[in-house]
Amino acid sequence: MARRGAALELAVLGLLHDAPMHGYELRKQVNVLLGWGRVLSYGTLYPCLKSLTAAGYIVADESSTAEGRSRRAKIVYRLTAEGKEHFTQALEESGPAAWDDEAFGVRFAFFARTDTAARVRILEGRRSRLEERLDNVRRTAQRSRERTDAYTAELQRHGLESVEREINWLTDLIDRERAGLIEDPQDETSSTSQH
Repeated sequence: MARRGAALELAVLGLLHDAPMHGYELRKQVNVLLGWGRVLSYGTLYPCLKSLTAAGYIVADESSTAEGRSRRAKIVYRLTAEGKEHFTQALEESGPAAWDDEAFGVRFAFFARTDTAARVRILEGRRSRLEERLDNVRRTAQRSRERTDAYTAELQRHGLESVEREINWLTDLIDRERAGLIEDPQDETSSTSQH
């Protein structure tokens, strides 16, 4: 499966792990997960749902509405036991595909369900990938400095600063993960309910 398809598959499985959803709600939640700059179309979502259904990872249940014939039944998707197992295995994968731009944000959104060692491997891999990219962009910018106009140079500077910020953020997260300073959200929920 293509990288973008794998990231979408992981997002769908992760969201359905929390609760069954119909297509409209699922699309809305995936768009929130993917971030403000990306919009998922139904033309992309429904083939993914069809593929996950064929693989046995999700099932589609029709729910009828009480308002009569004017409304169509909604199809609600839910995770199967095989889907839960596949999702758990996918979260533990921490190789190069987990560091890519397409997959990293989705994987990060489900970090609370990933063990610490896998989180650190993914964070370190992402940081390493960005450091390589930063070095390449700096070398290229140096070689073409004389031929670059002010706006292109400004865009390059913005890109470099964005990558540097992400590298610093990743380094901080790695340090906090190793020191055990990042609390499990479920631990926070139980401690706040005790107060």
